[in-house]
Amino acid sequence: MEDNRKAIITGIFLSLGLVVFIIGVFALGGSQKTFSKSIHVNAVFSDINGLKSGNGVWFSGVKVGTISKVEFTGIARVSVKLTVDQDAQQYIHTNAMVKLGSDGLIGNKIIMIEGGSADAPVVKEGDTLRAEKELTTDQIMKTLQENNQNLLAVTSDFKTLSHNILQGKGTLGALLADSNMAQQLRNAMRNLQTTTQTAAQMAGQLDAFSKKLNTKGGLADNLLTDTTTFNKIKSAASQLQKAVNNANSTVENLNTATKKLTTTDNALGVLLNDPQGAEQVRTSLKNLRESSIKLNDDLEAAQHNFLLKGFFKKKAKAQADSIKNASGH
Repeated sequence: MEDNRKAIITGIFLSLGLVVFIIGVFALGGSQKTFSKSIHVNAVFSDINGLKSGNGVWFSGVKVGTISKVEFTGIARVSVKLTVDQDAQQYIHTNAMVKLGSDGLIGNKIIMIEGGSADAPVVKEGDTLRAEKELTTDQIMKTLQENNQNLLAVTSDFKTLSHNILQGKGTLGALLADSNMAQQLRNAMRNLQTTTQTAAQMAGQLDAFSKKLNTKGGLADNLLTDTTTFNKIKSAASQLQKAVNNANSTVENLNTATKKLTTTDNALGVLLNDPQGAEQVRTSLKNLRESSIKLNDDLEAAQHNFLLKGFFKKKAKAQADSIKNASGH
């Protein structure tokens, strides 16, 4: 009786253990999606940074598969096979990318599928997705170290620069230390502002002037659009040009005459420029006047001469008769 009781108890424990084992297998299979339908896609990395088989595959924040295999296919070429649930297949397209990620801040490495567009076909068994190159922790630390060195160099340079500025060295230091130079700079900026305002005013005035020129019926509008007015102005300009040419010709003639007056190869030039010739002309005129006076005296004497007295009386009488007859008519 005692033996049967022990056997029953042992059977119960074995049955419970078997049930727990079966539940555990199904639970583990459910977490690893062992019993669900899936497809396999590939990705090739140059560095997987600690990725291992069994790690998860995530898409849009949802776990859709696991890493089934990791193997070398060449130098710096690591092929990773992804087992992806068939339910998620319809949302993953061939132009999607895969990259390495972490499950939490310092958790296991995982594969993340990102991107893809509806115009590309859906992935199928055996497709290879493009892998995005990701900086490793060592590369990040190296870059950070280089940035720290650059920042240190910049800080040193800025320290030296600020020291020179405080010492009044360089243009900026001189501006800060020399009050006269600072005042000159302020005056220059004030003059520049005044010049800018003046230029703006001139631009406004020029704009207003151009608008007036473009006013309908104005002089500029008539010159540009009225051919009659333009032809009149053109004719007037042509006549003015002729007048200028005539004036130039007259001026040249006057210049020529003036040059002749300054020479002694003509009578007027002799009178103006040759004192001896002028004196001779004056003497001749004086002699001619004296000769005229003498001739008048001789004629007067001839009239009183008894031989010619009758001739002059007859001539005077004939002249008087002629005047009388003319008066009678």
